[in-house]
Amino acid sequence: MTLSLFFVILQNAMTESRARPGDLPGAITLQEIFQQPALWPTSLDRIKQANIPLSSVSKSAIIAGAGTSAYAADAIARAWPGAKAVPATDLLLRSREELAEANPEFPEEGLLVSIARSGESPESVAVVEKIRRLFPAVQHMVITCNATGHLAKLDQVKTIVLDARTNDRSLVMTSSFTNLVLAGLAVTHFDQLAPVLGDLCRRAEQMLPAIHSMAQELVRPDVRRVVILASGDLKPLATEVSLKVMEMTGGTVIPIAETFLGLRHGPMSFLRPESLVLCWLSSSPLRQKYEADLIEELHTKNLGRIVAIGNGAAAIDKVDTSVPAIAPNLSDKLRVPFEIPFGQLVAYELSLRCGLNPDNPSPDGVITRVVPGFRVHEG
Repeated sequence: MTLSLFFVILQNAMTESRARPGDLPGAITLQEIFQQPALWPTSLDRIKQANIPLSSVSKSAIIAGAGTSAYAADAIARAWPGAKAVPATDLLLRSREELAEANPEFPEEGLLVSIARSGESPESVAVVEKIRRLFPAVQHMVITCNATGHLAKLDQVKTIVLDARTNDRSLVMTSSFTNLVLAGLAVTHFDQLAPVLGDLCRRAEQMLPAIHSMAQELVRPDVRRVVILASGDLKPLATEVSLKVMEMTGGTVIPIAETFLGLRHGPMSFLRPESLVLCWLSSSPLRQKYEADLIEELHTKNLGRIVAIGNGAAAIDKVDTSVPAIAPNLSDKLRVPFEIPFGQLVAYELSLRCGLNPDNPSPDGVITRVVPGFRVHEG
């Protein structure tokens, strides 16, 4: 698909996509996907208002979350000097000795940054309480979408509460994910993001109707497997899109997330000619060369319908569909919140095709908006 054809689709989709959200099953989820560009500036404003000195975050930090929030934490940590992402689901299982060994700064200092939509996930709450009990010197920061959640109400914690509209009502996290990531990135990269955010928001608003139409065209009845490829600092995007496909289709469509080079080491056997292959292209010229080689190999082997998301020109004639990047000029470590809406829309359309309601794709309660409480063991 050429760029000129994309803008024809854009013009045709503008009216249709904006008129439809209220009439569709999953209207809440679709609205929350489409509202993202309007909310991104509010998240940057919350970080600006928080007035966090860089000196307070320069120490080695652990950034934690559960589920989608863990993938958000991963995306943030890749741009945060000295930080590492550890899922709250892992931290909860570590003993004091294991925590101290893995994080030598914890006994005397350190920083735990908790990322959360609701602030009520049992692991996220329990991890903060555990670290405060075992390591009283560790400082805490919370970035959350819910002003009334448990994490937002903790004493002696630097708490940043995002705009209430980011607290998605849908079971699945969409606008909460991108705004949590953007807020976390802005803690250490505000000066790089602030000057370009306005243009990115306008570009995203203009592109969303067209990329929604493209997602609708891609979702055919024979799609049962989806491979999501992204490398380096874009990898958290792949894992999050994979989760969105699994959640919104109730496990009917099977996704896997991989890197371009990693796909050759076994996971390529997962692909079939009718599989959907979503390829998020890097902004790095070197990585694009490896990505182009893999795309050409998949094309030669007739493995999947290949969708390239990005502005890399290499191997463009080997893909079935090309989706322009929303933030092509940013480094990969800052692109995750801006490039993921297309993946969210693909998952949304797959959910509809499976006969599910994307707002609640698990009507039998296998999964819920907030993980129910469970027994927490001290250790």
